[in-house]
Amino acid sequence: MKIKGEDVNLDSLIDELNIDHDFYVKRKNGLMLKDSQIQTLERYHIIYSQFQDLSSLLFEIEEVLNEMPEAEDLEAVSMELSELHYYNETNK
Repeated sequence: MKIKGEDVNLDSLIDELNIDHDFYVKRKNGLMLKDSQIQTLERYHIIYSQFQDLSSLLFEIEEVLNEMPEAEDLEAVSMELSELHYYNETNK
């Protein structure tokens, strides 16, 4: 396919964008997590598969953040998951 006179391969473009990386996926333990969030959790040795609910995972993240307050990427994951938890637990 040509875009602005250049040949573009849509399949390779989609692979480069890594769109699946930022979608919530239901994991085997029932948690909804993005691949990027899992990578961040693993970087801080938090094994998401050990947790059966979002509350306990958030508690563990906060424990790590208490020891490592400079972990801004983990703080961002905590905020995203807190928001997800709030909207899933709020009566509508």
